[in-house]
Amino acid sequence: MQKNIAPTKGNLMTAKNTLRLSRQGYEMLDKKRNILIREMMNLIEEAKDIEEKIEQRFAVAYKALESANIIMGVSKVRSYAKNATFEDSVEIDLRSVMGVEIPTLNIAAQEKRPPYGFGGTSAALDEARIKFNEVKELMVRLTEIENSVYRLAMNIKKTQKRANALENITIPMYEEITKEISNSLEEKEREEHTRLKIIKRTKEQM
Repeated sequence: MQKNIAPTKGNLMTAKNTLRLSRQGYEMLDKKRNILIREMMNLIEEAKDIEEKIEQRFAVAYKALESANIIMGVSKVRSYAKNATFEDSVEIDLRSVMGVEIPTLNIAAQEKRPPYGFGGTSAALDEARIKFNEVKELMVRLTEIENSVYRLAMNIKKTQKRANALENITIPMYEEITKEISNSLEEKEREEHTRLKIIKRTKEQM
């Protein structure tokens, strides 16, 4: 018998209730863990696709930039680059996955018209600008995913730890307590039944 736990019906009911709640808690944590793992794996797969797209877009963008440098001259292209507006269009929000808050990054709609006139420029510069903007959007999404994966991984670890504690410590302990109290109460009932039979037989013999 566990220390300081008297073999009473009240304690048996309490132990059974705690055992039931522990089992339910483990099932919920196991379900949460599986959902978080699935979400994380989906994000990791998406991150791989985005990394490939970033590499492709960068290659096209740099090629277009090289063409613009050749056609317009490096100094002229550099002057246009210096006039580029400061990037402050990324907005941060949060969404919840099984109680885990993960970030969502959104790029505010921007003016599609280039920040330079068409005179003295080339289509290669336009192409480079478009592709670098695509790279920027992909980088924002990749940053969002990497942060989300980190938060999910930390919560999965925490959830796993709590589930293990229930599965390996709490549930076995209360299974044993329930078993010991039940056995003790059954033994007392048998003893009481035997005592009553003896009393009855003694009375009948008088």
